[in-house]
Amino acid sequence: MKARDIGLTIGRLPSGALDNLADVPGVRVGHATIDNARHKTGVTVVLPCAENPFTNKSVAASFVLNGFGKTLGLVQVDELGTLETPIALTNTLNVGIVHDALVEYTLRRCEAEGIAVTSLNPVVCECNDASLNDIRERAVTREHVFAAIEAARADFAEGGVGCGKGTTCHGLKGGVGSASRVLEIESERFTLGVLAQTNHGSLADLQIGGHPVGLEIDRRIREDAPDKGSCIVIVATDLPVSSRQLRRIVKRAGAGLARCGSIWGHGSGDVFVGFSTANRIPADAPAIQTMRILREEWLELAFRACAEATEEAVVNSLLSADTTTGYSGKVRRSLREFLPDALRAK
Repeated sequence: MKARDIGLTIGRLPSGALDNLADVPGVRVGHATIDNARHKTGVTVVLPCAENPFTNKSVAASFVLNGFGKTLGLVQVDELGTLETPIALTNTLNVGIVHDALVEYTLRRCEAEGIAVTSLNPVVCECNDASLNDIRERAVTREHVFAAIEAARADFAEGGVGCGKGTTCHGLKGGVGSASRVLEIESERFTLGVLAQTNHGSLADLQIGGHPVGLEIDRRIREDAPDKGSCIVIVATDLPVSSRQLRRIVKRAGAGLARCGSIWGHGSGDVFVGFSTANRIPADAPAIQTMRILREEWLELAFRACAEATEEAVVNSLLSADTTTGYSGKVRRSLREFLPDALRAK
């Protein structure tokens, strides 16, 4: 279930056909989910293009709103302004294993294409799912990463899947949420998509479509907690932008989180990573390249698209997730259980 399935419209801009990150042509998303008595966790992989991303690098950027997180690869992304591997999302203590798997995947693919690789920069992000998952046992393996890559598709699942299986969002069951927005600029159509791994926020602060629904839910279940835990936001677009411009765009994911009621608390790692499929740098590119670049004032529309898609992605993660019981007996309830009350609050 997504926001548009219940007639909830967020923002002003139209969404794409799938209303997810893969509305950006060439982008695919895959999950591998671990769901047993002790583990509620997994890995989600974003493939930026059908080609080898190492030899067809995408323009990329990141922005750290609150840095209580353990991401890998962002230093080089910000220095060089490019992305050269898939992006993987997982739990906090599995970042190293997932990084190793992306190295192996890229080396194998490049070797098959006759490309010698001696250095590469995988991007791995995380949320801490220890409230529902026995995180210390580090259940995610390299094989799960390979399986997520193999399963990548445009019409991917949302909710308690992959990296979102064990997450908590605004005191309820969080997960993976996605949304997209279509922009028209001087007769051309572009798409901006967002995927969020939601594990943040206080229940009492939760707002849906501008309506404060969290307080009433909190009174019923009394599960409120501080705003902590992290939210990873991946932004994809086919807008022709530079790395600097893209960084300006991805910052606006923070506005989307704020619209849902997050204050980016002390214990929250709110990290945003973006890439553009429009300006890619092939391995055999000439020394001097020519690129289309959006005029600066037109970024205003992209700012709105990023904020709206992020807000809806968070809501979609809550609507798509099922009530889940963790290894210690802790329960995270689905927002869908409270939909009649939430709708009356409108």
